[in-house]
Amino acid sequence: MVHHMYFLLLITLAGLHGTAHAVDYDVTNNAGTSAGGVRFDNDIGAEYSRQTLISATDFIRRLFQQNTAADGKSVQKISLVIENMSGVAYASNDVIHVSADYIITGVLYHETTHVWQWNGNGQAPVGLIEGIADYVRLKAGYDPSHWVQAGQGDRWDQGYDVTARFLDYLNGLRDGFVAELNSKLRDGYSATYFVDLLGKNVDQLWTEYKAKYAN
Repeated sequence: MVHHMYFLLLITLAGLHGTAHAVDYDVTNNAGTSAGGVRFDNDIGAEYSRQTLISATDFIRRLFQQNTAADGKSVQKISLVIENMSGVAYASNDVIHVSADYIITGVLYHETTHVWQWNGNGQAPVGLIEGIADYVRLKAGYDPSHWVQAGQGDRWDQGYDVTARFLDYLNGLRDGFVAELNSKLRDGYSATYFVDLLGKNVDQLWTEYKAKYAN
């Protein structure tokens, strides 16, 4: 997902709403005195990271149109753990693990989305779930320059930036589509969700998307 990046964190402090304040946020640096751990303490810090988690939560809840507690998942606490690890980041059981070498805002938005989004009770394509997370990152303005451009990719559920671009196209066809799709994923997954919301099956939508950007 992430190729060569500089070690930085762009903090967004605006737009903190009540939904974010209902959650407890905890940040722990387990990278110790490693180069990444020291850079985290000196250049970023736990409080700035905590504020980013709050901002990400607020942005995600608004993008998913989850205006009440009943609309979204029940999350009491989100923990961010900075550690020396292979890979970039992953989220499990409301705990976000991030490599000390890749702590950037876009990664935090992506992983925080995994805390809040529905996954079709495990039935939805993994590529769709990862694509929704990168769609949130895209809409928040944290899409890196190495991402594919609109129309690129081999299949709609390829995941990450490919699927994020496709979802952005679909959301242009029906404003709020991604929020509605996420809501449907609360109870399960069916390919008919695309027909329900857009009147066409996902393969037809993908063909039309590819044709639009063919040139």
